[in-house]
This record gives sequence, C-alpha cells and structure tokens, in this order.
Amino acid sequence: MTQESYHIIQRLMDKGVRIPCPNSIQVGPEVNPDRISGKGVVIHTGCKIYGSQTLIMDGCELGTEGPATITNCQLGRGVKLAAGSFKESCFLDGASMGPGAQVRECCLLEEGARGAHTVGLKHTILFPFVTLGSLINFCDCLMAGGTDEKNHSEVGSSYIHFNYTPDQDKATASLIGDVPRGVMLNQPPIFLGGQGGIVGPVRITYGVVAAAGTIVRKDILEQDTVLLGHPSVPKRLPRHFGLYANVRRIIELNSLYIANLIALRRWYLEVRPLFLSSSPMEKALCIGGLDKIERAIRERVKRLGEVASRMETSIGLYQKTGAAHQAAVERKREFQKNWPRVEEAFEECLHISGKAAHYQVFRSALEQGIKEKGVDYLSVIKGLGPAACSEGTRWLEGIVDEVMEKVWACLPGFRPGRRK
Repeated sequence: MTQESYHIIQRLMDKGVRIPCPNSIQVGPEVNPDRISGKGVVIHTGCKIYGSQTLIMDGCELGTEGPATITNCQLGRGVKLAAGSFKESCFLDGASMGPGAQVRECCLLEEGARGAHTVGLKHTILFPFVTLGSLINFCDCLMAGGTDEKNHSEVGSSYIHFNYTPDQDKATASLIGDVPRGVMLNQPPIFLGGQGGIVGPVRITYGVVAAAGTIVRKDILEQDTVLLGHPSVPKRLPRHFGLYANVRRIIELNSLYIANLIALRRWYLEVRPLFLSSSPMEKALCIGGLDKIERAIRERVKRLGEVASRMETSIGLYQKTGAAHQAAVERKREFQKNWPRVEEAFEECLHISGKAAHYQVFRSALEQGIKEKGVDYLSVIKGLGPAACSEGTRWLEGIVDEVMEKVWACLPGFRPGRRK
C-alpha cells in the first residue's frame, strides 16, 4: 500500500466510513475521498476501490459476501454490492447485486434494480425494480416494466441474452419494454422464465411471459402474451458466413434501440435534474447515469456501423448463392453507401428535445408533484395521473419517432411499408 493510499483510507475512516479491516483493502491514489460519503458506508475485508470518477453515497455497503472491486463506478444511496467486480457503471439509490457479479462497463441500474448471485452485465440498462435471478448473462439490452418492489419485471435464473452472432457482430441489442412508457413506472411487468434466452435483437412488450426454457427469437409485441417453449425442429441450412439475409431487421431494431436511448438521455437532461438537491454528490450521480447512456449510444452506433462495413462482402456472398434478388443487393449497397449519413443523423438527433407542448404539460405535473411530495423521484413519478403520464409518454415517443424518421430519410429503400 502506498503512503498516499494509506492516507486516503485513514481520511475515509476519520469521516465515518466503517472499514473493519483497513489493512486488507486497497484504495487507488487517484480516488477522491470527497466523493465517498462518511455516513453509513461500510467497506468490508478484501475490497478494492479505484478510479477518479468513483462515487459512493450514504449507506452503501461493499463486500458483504466476499471481496468487491469497484472501478470508476457511481453508487447512489443504499447501494449494496455483495462481491464481484464492478467497472464504469452507475447504480442509483437502492440498487444491489449479489456475490460473484461481473458488471462491466456502461451499465445503469436504476432505483431498486437488483441481481442475485453470479450475474454478468455489460452495456445493460435496468429500470427501477427490475430483478435478475442467479447465473445470468444479460449484456446489451434494456429492460423496463413494473411499478414497485413487489410488482416488477423479472428474469429467471440461468438466463442469457445471446448478443454475439455467428457473423461475429454485436448489432444485437434488445428492447425489453421501452423508454417512453417504462419511465412512467405504470406498465405491467415482463417475466422471462429461467433457463431461457433471447437471441438479439428483439423487442418484447409489457405484460409478456416467456415460459421457463423458452428461447425468444422473434419480437413479441402483443401485450399480455404467454410464449411457451417447444422442441426444436431438426433442420439443416447452408451456412454462409457474413451473408446478412436480414439487413432491414438489423437496421430497424438497432435504430429503434438507439432512438430509445436518445429519449432516455433527454429524460436525464430534462427530468432527472428536477429531483436534485444542491448536493454535489447527487449531481455527480446523475452525471454518471447520463454518461452511461451517452456511451451506450456510441456503442450501438459503432456496432451498427460494423455491419454496414461488411455489406460489400455480403453482396458477393449473396450473389454466389445463386438466389440473389437485385432489389436485395441494391438495398445492401444503399446501406453501405449511406451509412455516413445515418451516423451523422444519429449525432444530430442528440439535439432533439421533443414537442414542447407535451413536455410543458408533463413538466407542470412534475413540478406540482415535487411541491406536494418533495424531491423523491419514485414517489413523484408513481404519483402522476394518467393524463400527465400520457403527455410524458407522447413527448418521449415523439423523440423516438423523429429519430426513426431521420434514419429512414437516409435509407429510403428500407423504410417500413416498402417491398424488399
């Protein structure tokens, strides 16, 4: 332990952080002790804390069931990280993870979101109260749904989101719920049964139940639907690496995912700050969440761009199969040629603020709720009436629609309703 690290640990204990075995923990010299609260924070034996952007707020507890390594993470009030590794991610108030967790970069767990033991996450966003069971790999997806800690979306144990294709790309992010309705905390929960999986990218709407053992391969957009698994039908198909027979679907679902992230970014710019006090830590936590959303947008654009760069190879393979349709070839060329325009459009979409009329009505309802309930985010959002929620959803849906319209303007041949 360096002398500088020793002084940081001593300073943390002096301000009230409980460290039962200080000689067993490591704190990087770059860690700013002013970003670690002294109120109710416990750092157990074997923990490691690194990164100048690390933030630990009141009531957090690290390493209750084994060593926990925290690197440039932002932890809100009462976050519990039992054991594992946590890197460049943001956990809002009351979020928790069990032992054996591996939370890699760009995850955002909102209020009360939680996971049991041995959960792997990366580029994953969980809305309030979403619950993950044990032995789960859930990367590159957003999940919403539910209203509180007893009525929440849930993923059963031994579940996986398949986010890497045989063509070696990751243009596979899945929307489980959505942003415009999900942020209102008034939607039916989604249940994904254990020992199942999702082959991304897909969309799943609210109220859906996927039975245990079911692999979701297609969108489920009818609310209150039960999907039952069934035995696989033996089938052999020719394998052509890099063929990309479903380019339109890849473009549409990835663009829709990005559009939802852009709407969520606007929420963090316009709504979340209304609930901040003058506390520098609260502001830093909100900035941490916003940073994860913006990085997620860049990641998804990058992954879609990688597919665009492979279209020339795809066209060659498609023509070699002997079943190439000229229209399909033209669409792939359109995607490749116009990708720079699409990429530029996504960047421009970061400035979309939505319809002012819907936002102003929604904001007035928020301000009234804050006046009555104080700056308690969950209480105010859950206390909004149906009319206010409708205005807020229309505001965010307008942002999503505007993003998608810009994409189709760049790729007119892929616009929904046109023949392939």
